[in-house]
Parts: sequence; structure tokens; C-alpha cells
Amino acid sequence: MSLRGNPGRAIRPATASGQIAALACTGLMLAGFASDALAAPPDVILHNGKIVTVDDTFSIAEAIAIADGRIVAVGVDSDVRALGGERTRLTDLEGRTVLPGLIDTHTHPTGASMYEFDHPVPDMQTIADVLSYFRERAKVVPEGEWIRLQQVFITRLREQRYPTRAELDDAAPNHAAYFRTGPDASLNSLALQLSGIDRDFRVPQGVLGRIERDANGEPTGIIRSGAHLIQFRESQALPTPGDRRRRLKELIAAYNKVGLTGIADRNASPEAVALYEDLLESNELTARVFLSFAINAQDPLEDIEATISKLARHPRHRYHPMLWLRGIKFFMDGGMLTGSAFMREPWGVSKIYSITDPNYRGLRFVPPGKAYSIARLALTHGLQPTAHSVGDGAVHAMVEAYAEINDEFRVREMRPCITHSNFMSPEAIKRMAEIGIVADLQPAWLERDGATLAKQFGEARLSYFQPYRSLRDAGVIVGGGSDHMQKIGGMRSINPYDPFFGMWITLRRQPRWTDTPLHPEQRLTREEAIRLYTIDNAFITFTESERGSIEVGKLADLVVLDRDILACPVDEVRDIAVLRTYLGGKLVHEAPD
Repeated sequence: MSLRGNPGRAIRPATASGQIAALACTGLMLAGFASDALAAPPDVILHNGKIVTVDDTFSIAEAIAIADGRIVAVGVDSDVRALGGERTRLTDLEGRTVLPGLIDTHTHPTGASMYEFDHPVPDMQTIADVLSYFRERAKVVPEGEWIRLQQVFITRLREQRYPTRAELDDAAPNHAAYFRTGPDASLNSLALQLSGIDRDFRVPQGVLGRIERDANGEPTGIIRSGAHLIQFRESQALPTPGDRRRRLKELIAAYNKVGLTGIADRNASPEAVALYEDLLESNELTARVFLSFAINAQDPLEDIEATISKLARHPRHRYHPMLWLRGIKFFMDGGMLTGSAFMREPWGVSKIYSITDPNYRGLRFVPPGKAYSIARLALTHGLQPTAHSVGDGAVHAMVEAYAEINDEFRVREMRPCITHSNFMSPEAIKRMAEIGIVADLQPAWLERDGATLAKQFGEARLSYFQPYRSLRDAGVIVGGGSDHMQKIGGMRSINPYDPFFGMWITLRRQPRWTDTPLHPEQRLTREEAIRLYTIDNAFITFTESERGSIEVGKLADLVVLDRDILACPVDEVRDIAVLRTYLGGKLVHEAPD
């Protein structure tokens, strides 16, 4: 955004060196529209703070002026305060640190908000916890009906394995027990019976799914990427549209509480779009939402083309600062948390993941030609494609698809994305940098799952697991996300969405239940960790000119912290609390005194 001077003041950017002192010498930065906007005093001035601007030089300021939801001045305290008038609200920051509003580029809010709608789900760290849940639910769910427990990942259980068919039979002998974790599941005998899955059952040709069997050919109960094969019937209370709206609003307020002013819904349904629109139209949407619409890559290509064409004509495809339908998302492979991510080398026989085939490399869902076609359709219709790609085989597959398209026309400006990108390689990173591929990663998976992965693969094979340093040094833009799918509460969720927890992980790379960091050479600096959740996430969502840093002309999305993230002990970063969150200059969260 170009800058235009305010009469009587010099306009020069603040420099990083000298920070506050340098700003005192350079004076103010004023908005590009300042000659008109500052003819009247600003609405709000925040002063006497440590303003971490996250601009190109990571400069530090003391005060910010806001008018009509945008930042109109950034600089030293005395100069910014001098812009105030009788109606300007002055807020003394009392030396507190301020960051740009934080952004999470991977959430699933409409599902996460409903996870505990029927009943609370306790934290589970052991197989005993899981079985206790099924026993307790069996007391209240009528016999013969289904009990489903979702997204309790085996990598996060102390035993690091699935509950067995026999264990689920013992816990709920008269119910269909369904332990669902990502795309995979473990079922008890009644659940298998009701689904028609026995020793004679075979997954139909061309249909996704793998039934694990014992030495006698009997199903073990473990089904990979086969939710569509399970004849599940809901036994929980069904929410009304009003319930869904209320819970989504509550969750977005919880996002504000941890400093999030922007999110990306990475698998949005038509119903989700309608919910966001409802909140927006009633002025109750308190986070900016970037939408990646869910595409079923198993549909015929002509149906996918029709869907993408329809999305390109959708009213929400036009930019709106609060709600923007700008992408699509499909699934290239399974998950690392469940043993179905598509790898370049075999997983290896594993008790953890119940893998008996030494040549098993996980599951790839989309063949090369179709992955190329879906991504090309999205790009030519002005939509950012991304694909759930966990294993290095899946990552390479998406890089190859984008590279093939790039041979026809340059894709850099369209920012094709890869989601998760957990297992990578030097070759993939180099090619991503050359083409302009971006990625959204989830640091919490390193902390939550690193111990199990090291046990399964060994540390050498994890040298390019979430390789933040290698990606940044290569020039690949990477964003921080959570993949939040369950519960409300920054650290209650099975995938925690507190962004300061995510930042801390990139600084430490310390998996829980271990004494040593996982490849500390891949750590980030504090400045880089902050960029991960601010300007880099803004870039991934095409909004770096509007948000992601505290600069004149940008939207006034800000968070006030309870401590200095640049100076506090590194292990305190994970404990940072947000005192206030501003969206477009409006206070959307304030911590109680």
C-alpha cells in the first residue's frame, strides 16, 4: 500500500536497529489515506506499549492510532498521542507487548464446536481411559445402538496402540463400539457385524479402504480409510440449526481469547458457509474466515469440475475482509496419527499401528493424473488448491502435480498450498521454493506425537519432520495452524489451538514424554515463530496487504499480551495469556482483572 504524507510531517519507516530510539528520530508513520482520515482525530489511541509491528524490519513502536477500523499512525508515544482529540479513547498499555492479531491457517470450527454437544468427553491418555469411556456410555446408550469415540489418536495414548476388538467387546459387549481416529478406526464385534464386515467381506474394486485381518483371515477390527464401509447410526442428541450457530459463535469467541483474529476453515461444507454468513450478517462474526471448500477427490472429474466452477461464481468468492471463499481442499493420503500416511519408504511392521505387511507404505487416495487435474481446475478458476498430504510420498505427489501445471503457466502468484506436509525431503523443499508452493503445518503434532514417531521410524528418518528451519532458509512460506477438530478451549482440544503453544514448539521442538528435542537444528527464532502466526499466515491467505503486521493502512487487528514474548524465558512462551484482542479496532476479548 502506498504511503502519502500528512502535511507538516516527515514520513519515513522505523528501523529495527535502535527500535524506540530510532522511532523517536524518524517520527510517525501515517496511513496512506491519512490526509483525509487524520483531518479528524483517531477513534482510539493505544500508547505506552511495546508494539511488535512484524513489519519487514521487525521494528518496535510505542503507540498506535486507529480510525474506522484501520491503523492510521504507528510511532513514538508523544507523536501519536498528539493526534488525539476530545472523542479519542486513550488506552494506556502500561508497557505491555502488542502483536498483530494472530491467524490459524488450519481449523475445523463447525465440527469442533459440536464435539461435546451431547456430553462432555474426558481427556484420555491410556487405553484404560478409552475403555472406561465406552463402559460409561454403555450405561446410558440403549443396547444394540452405536457408541462412537472420535479423534483420540493412538500416538497420544501411553500404550501407543489401538484398543483391540476384544477389549472393545469387553467394555461394551451389547453395543456397537466405534473408536474412530482420523480416517481409520477400531471396531468391536457387534460394529463389524452390523457393518457386514466378516472374513468373506472384500472392499469393492475402486473403493477406498483396507480391512486388517489376523492370520486366520478374520477382521481384527481395524479399518483404514474406510469410514464409508461402517454402517454407523447416530445415537447422540441431534442439534438444531440454532444449536450449531450458538456453539460456533462460542468457539470463535474462544479463538479470540487466545489472540486469534483470523482462521482458515480448511474443509468447509455448504452448511458451514451458511453458518458463517449468518453470523456475519448479524454482526456476530468476531474472526476473519478464509474458506477452503471440501472437494471429494473420489467423485468423477466432471462432477468436481462442476463444483469448482460453481464455487468460482459463488458470491463469497469475491473478497470480503470477514468471509472469503478462496480455496478448495482434498485428501491425498491418510494420517500419520493412524498409520495410513503415504510414505516413500515402507512404514515397517508395527505393533503401534497394527501393521503386519513389511511393504506397506500407507494409502494414496488420488492418482497422479487426477491430482493434477483437480489442482489445475482450481487454479484456473481463481481458487487456491490445497491437499491433505501427510507422508513424504503424498507431499512429493502434490509437488509433482503443481510442477506439471507450472510447466504450462506460472503458479507462484496463485500460491498453491500443501496441507500438513509433516514428512518432507530436501528435494521437495527445493522444488516448492522454485515453484512458489506454500504450506500450512501444525506444530502441536510435533509435541504431541514426536515420541511415538521416533519410536516407529527412528530419529534419522525424522530429520525432515516439520523442518521449519530448512523451509524458511529455502524461502518457502509456511504458516502455523492447529487442525483444531475437537472441544472448546485452547489447550483442552485434542489438537490444541493456542498459538503461543504452537510458537513454543517451534522454539523448543520438545516432544512430550521425552527428555531430548527432536532435531533442534530445525528450530525457529522468536521473530520467526511470531511471523508463522501473523504475516506468513496472512500471505498464505492472500491478505498480507490487509493484516499480519501492525502498519499504517492495515486493519487494526491487535492482541495485548501479559508478558514480553521477545524477552521472557523461552518456556514461558507457551504460557502467554492474551489480555485484550482487537478486531478492526473493536475490543472482542478482554481478560478479567
